[in-house]
Amino acid sequence: MPGISDYWAFVAAVLVFLALPGPGTFTLLTATAKGGLRAGTAATFGVIAGDQVLMWLAVAGVAAILQANETLFKALQYVGAAYLVWVGIRLLLVRAGSARPVALKPGHFARQAFLITLMNPKAIMFYMAFFPLFIDAERHQGFVTFAAMAATIAVITLAYCLALCAVASAVGERLRPHRWLAVALQRVAGVALIGFGLRLSR
Repeated sequence: MPGISDYWAFVAAVLVFLALPGPGTFTLLTATAKGGLRAGTAATFGVIAGDQVLMWLAVAGVAAILQANETLFKALQYVGAAYLVWVGIRLLLVRAGSARPVALKPGHFARQAFLITLMNPKAIMFYMAFFPLFIDAERHQGFVTFAAMAATIAVITLAYCLALCAVASAVGERLRPHRWLAVALQRVAGVALIGFGLRLSR
């Protein structure tokens, strides 16, 4: 790949990054539980859009600004943490009768996943400090190199997240007759998101 020092190591790093449980993972699982595979697919594209924005902002130098301005970075962390806590509280308040697919448009789940990804410090740190390690300074081709990295991340994220949502949807169908269990799982996701939010706010 043009300008990428070790392409397959880069692919492996992206897969490891995706596999680490985080706010994005719980967002995808929650969207699928609430709106089925269609909602999970919409959330997947929201995650991809957020990733692309973060990467190109890093390319544009925003990452360097955030790295140099600790106050600005902390403010971004607090905003992201507050949003995660808010989403988690909403999941905790779900009632047994509402644990079925809801009549929300896919765009709702896409926007939610986009915002959570955009304000996820883990994703920000990845694009600030990690992915530049795979750029070959001698063979770097500017936009072509960054575009190749962006396309790779998008394709891997699409495949991984759709597979995750498909599994979650299949499990959800089996759990659908057991409303109390579906509610319990949503509340577990809510607690996890609140935990992530509180941890990121420190």
